[in-house]
Amino acid sequence: MKKTINLLFSIAVSVSILLGAADPFLGKWTMNLEESKFAAGTLPKHMTIEMESIGVGIRYHSETTNAQGKISSSTYTADYNGPQVIVMGSNGMQAPVSLKRIDANTVEAYYMKSLEVVATSRRIVSKDGRLMTITTTSKDKAGVTVTNVGVYEKVH
Repeated sequence: MKKTINLLFSIAVSVSILLGAADPFLGKWTMNLEESKFAAGTLPKHMTIEMESIGVGIRYHSETTNAQGKISSSTYTADYNGPQVIVMGSNGMQAPVSLKRIDANTVEAYYMKSLEVVATSRRIVSKDGRLMTITTTSKDKAGVTVTNVGVYEKVH
């Protein structure tokens, strides 16, 4: 019984520290094109991501200029470890996403289509809070698994 109480206390303290600490994902991030690695012909010309705190989650907004120069955006508001939410893009609804907080500096995003995960993104913020690396795995139009790695520098 005493071990159970101590374990529950430890978990409660850990959760309160995590929730009370500043979320390292918050702020504006700009892609470092030289450090990022994408499938041939898919590296964006420019990309920014902004995340702000909303309850126990975030409001996410990205703006991308793709390799052909077309500008697009994506926005969603999601709780960490919460249900799927709709992603709205400049061309309408996109694949729903759910977020899972792994630790203070790691979050995984799962993008769904027809009740199946079609892409995953693992976001990791460096210990010093200056870099965020997003590794995304999905399938291309031919069904081949593709992994892209975006490296972002914190603007503010």
